[in-house]
Amino acid sequence: MEEQFISADGLKTFYVKAGDGFPVVMFHGAAPGASAQVNWRLNIEPLASAGFTVYAYDQPGYGRSDNPTDLSIEYRVAHAKAFIDALKLDRYHVVGNSVGGYIAARLALEDPRVGKFVTTTSGTLAPKGSAESAALGQKHSEELREYVPSLENMRKLTLGTLHRKELVTEELVRARYDMSIGKNQEAAERRRGVKPPRQLFDELRRLEKPALLLWGAQDRGVSVERGLLLFQLIPNAEFHLFDQCAHWVQWDQAERFNRLVSDFLLAQ
Repeated sequence: MEEQFISADGLKTFYVKAGDGFPVVMFHGAAPGASAQVNWRLNIEPLASAGFTVYAYDQPGYGRSDNPTDLSIEYRVAHAKAFIDALKLDRYHVVGNSVGGYIAARLALEDPRVGKFVTTTSGTLAPKGSAESAALGQKHSEELREYVPSLENMRKLTLGTLHRKELVTEELVRARYDMSIGKNQEAAERRRGVKPPRQLFDELRRLEKPALLLWGAQDRGVSVERGLLLFQLIPNAEFHLFDQCAHWVQWDQAERFNRLVSDFLLAQ
């Protein structure tokens, strides 16, 4: 796995590259401590071994990438396009995690170079659903906004992110914590109150590219109901629901995730 920096829209942008094959670009989520090498730690090398060139990068205001002036999701979409352009990719697939699923969906809708679209549980992308589902999502969003950096708080946050508690190691907690402090903490504070992105429901009904949606039955913030509503919007989609799985499908069900995503992206 190679670690590199590249300039995208004038921002120093960190990314990792692994493998040799059809390009796959991976978009992490937006919770405290999010970064390419944390969110996708269990997936980059297996997908590369399946025959892809995997690019996973730190979005602006996260990980080791620079902080931008504009911290909105809309800017992160624009930066994602600039990152793809900087890599000079002619064709590629997109794989998103949580909020990263929204960014991946925007690229699938707006960039003809995208082949297939994959997302894990994404509350930013999915309809709000019933009052109960909307309340669950609101509570989870408030918990994320109230996070104050400390190892204890990051451990508590990670125990909510994952269903399999044995995965919540001190190494993972420390890695997420380290990515939630310093310039990333400053960016998180500035993101509060930023205008939410526009909804894509009407556009998703016209998405022609193959889509794969991966959901966790024990997600504490984004209900299964919302995943099914999203599935019903997209005409050419598959939906996979995992029991014993919370928000990070790619961790709780890493082996199955890697196999499903590889098979889906390789299928003709």
